Amino acid sequence: MSVHLEARPGQIAPIVLLPGDPLRAEFIADRFLDGAVCHNRVRNALGFTGTYRGVPVSVQSTGMGMPSAAIYVHELLAAYGARVLVRIGTCGAIRADLRTRDIVLAQAASTDSAMFRATFKGSTYAAAASFELLRRAHDLATEQGKTVRVGSVLTSDTFYPDEAAISTWWAPWAEHGILAAEMETAALYTLAARRGARALSILTVSDNLVTGEQTTAEERQNGFGEMALLALSVVTAHA
Repeated sequence: MSVHLEARPGQIAPIVLLPGDPLRAEFIADRFLDGAVCHNRVRNALGFTGTYRGVPVSVQSTGMGMPSAAIYVHELLAAYGARVLVRIGTCGAIRADLRTRDIVLAQAASTDSAMFRATFKGSTYAAAASFELLRRAHDLATEQGKTVRVGSVLTSDTFYPDEAAISTWWAPWAEHGILAAEMETAALYTLAARRGARALSILTVSDNLVTGEQTTAEERQNGFGEMALLALSVVTAHA
């Protein structure tokens, strides 16, 4: 057991999918995993372990934002020996050429957070994905006919920007090639690098901040299932 996870040693697999929403973790376990057993209910951060095509896989919800996600990522790495961590979530596109339901594979993550500023004594750390997982995800998504983009994302601490900056805050990031904004990837990549683990964020575009295009709740749910299947194929391809 760790502070926030009640699983006993061996109950969490080395491969872990990381949705933010606990109900999405439950959805993935029920829909895609064989023999799934709940390994965590602490703070309702639901976690499950089962198998996919015979490979042990866990799904652990992380909550929203880097502070929450970092707690679970740290404990999965330090206390349970997780070696492959894949975030599956949504993002808001900040470029007009991205459409809702497109998949973004986060090659790297910039951030406006100060979470790791002390760690690097004020310098900026370039948080990047595992190239092996990234390449595998791109190849599989392309084979499946999915619209997929590879590039950098912005991990932000702010979901609702200041009203005066709503229409412009994303512009400098987009001008420097950032594809979309989300709230967890920079922490995931940094902590995975610290522990020598592999990590990847697979994101579905849920809305576009430039064009105003949005998905419905039903579309998000269906798209999330497709993204979960892609993630499971990625992590079990050579397991």
